[in-house]
Amino acid sequence: MDNKQIRVRFAPSPTGPLHMGGVRTALFNYLFARKNEGKFILRIEDTDQTRYVEGAEDYIIESLKWCGIEIDEGVEEGGPYGPYRQSDRKELYKEFSERLIESENAYYAFDTAEELDVMRERLKQEKSSVQQYNALTRGEMKNSLTLSQDETKDLLNSGAKYVIRFKMPENQEIIVEDIVRGTVKVNTNQLDDKVLFKSDGMPTYHLANVVDDHLMKISHVIRGEEWLPSLPLHIMLYKAFGWSETKPEFAHLPLLLKPSGKGKLSKRDGDALGFPVFPLEWKDPKTGEISRGYREDGYFADAFNNMLALLGWNPGTDEEILSLRELTSEFDLAKVHKAGAKFDHEKAKWFNHKYLLATSNEKLANMYQNILKEKGIEADDTMILKVVALIKERANFVSDFWSQSYFFFQAPTEYDKKVVKKRWKETTPEIMKALKEQLETIEEFNHNNLEKAIHDFMEGKEIGMGQIMNPFRLTLVGAGIGPGVFEIAELLGKKETIKRLQKGIENIKRD
Repeated sequence: MDNKQIRVRFAPSPTGPLHMGGVRTALFNYLFARKNEGKFILRIEDTDQTRYVEGAEDYIIESLKWCGIEIDEGVEEGGPYGPYRQSDRKELYKEFSERLIESENAYYAFDTAEELDVMRERLKQEKSSVQQYNALTRGEMKNSLTLSQDETKDLLNSGAKYVIRFKMPENQEIIVEDIVRGTVKVNTNQLDDKVLFKSDGMPTYHLANVVDDHLMKISHVIRGEEWLPSLPLHIMLYKAFGWSETKPEFAHLPLLLKPSGKGKLSKRDGDALGFPVFPLEWKDPKTGEISRGYREDGYFADAFNNMLALLGWNPGTDEEILSLRELTSEFDLAKVHKAGAKFDHEKAKWFNHKYLLATSNEKLANMYQNILKEKGIEADDTMILKVVALIKERANFVSDFWSQSYFFFQAPTEYDKKVVKKRWKETTPEIMKALKEQLETIEEFNHNNLEKAIHDFMEGKEIGMGQIMNPFRLTLVGAGIGPGVFEIAELLGKKETIKRLQKGIENIKRD
């Protein structure tokens, strides 16, 4: 990097919950800023008031906090280039749009919605290759280029509705280098005269975005691939304002794709395949519909970040488990891929499993204690700690602990019929009675002594392990699941183990 300070921004619109693709954009901006000792700015782009959704701004901020993405300047933090909410900068955009009119890079357009429809229909009938408001059609429309100065003034003074459009020059080559895409080349004849300022007194994304990036001294614009078609217009706006020398560098990130690899990942895909696409749970303020979130589904924020970072980027090594600090150290925009990144929900669970294994048993036990309390189960902290150590390898989420360990906290009240049919033979009750007597002789009830006692028992009875261990597990658990039987019995203790064994002998019946 050269000597200029690195300043990047994440600029979401509060039109609903933040998609995981948006979180990845924020994460890449954040990693780039931290890697280069720069600033990460959160700017809320709420110029489209018709699509504004109550609560969406707070949701965006909470999502970034959960991910550990620290904001240097923003709506809550403040900063030297605020305000950081575009609706609070409204008057500013009007001033800059009028500057473009004065320099003849923009014009007033008074066309009604009906007149625009007529224009498009006419072009359609003529089978025109370009059906838009542009250099070819602007001369036939109702705007300050076709009206006299007096007519334009009269319309403005009368309060007639208008928009301000950019006057795209004819037949110019726009060439810009994108850090991810390489050279982007477009002829202005392919572009329309985009609206910069709307009739409701608010700027469009294009004007507000460019003005704010300039005034906030943004050095690099790192955003999603969906904004690539807007890049030529933004370059022309920098030129029209005379800011070409100070314009930011651009990097357009690849799309997040469906698990099939065909098309952009959407909420519908998550609903259909059973995974969230939002960082946090979201309740729609209008419909009341609740959408799942990664946080509520039990993901660790670090695992979520790690998974997202490797969608469209990698450090150039086989290493996949990287902390936020390690991601920061390794991050390089030059290593971002051009091709879309296919999302794999099973891989996301794998990441969480790895982070779960790396979490201390004490912390996991505290988390599991909360789940047990919700179920009305009082359990000793030491017991929970031992259970967690025994089962964590089998879990992807702390919420999986219950299904892997419920039998430590409650004795079986029924027994899996399939296991009974397969494992509980006519001779089993007598074998289990003899086993119970053997276990009652053990003074120190631990794994080693249990293993020795059962080994001696098998030799003495001349029977195979399957004839003992499978039905023994069934009496303790009620099913054919769980860690090793010796570990289960040791944790349950001698009294509870023998009690369950006796209950199983009395209650397990083959159909």
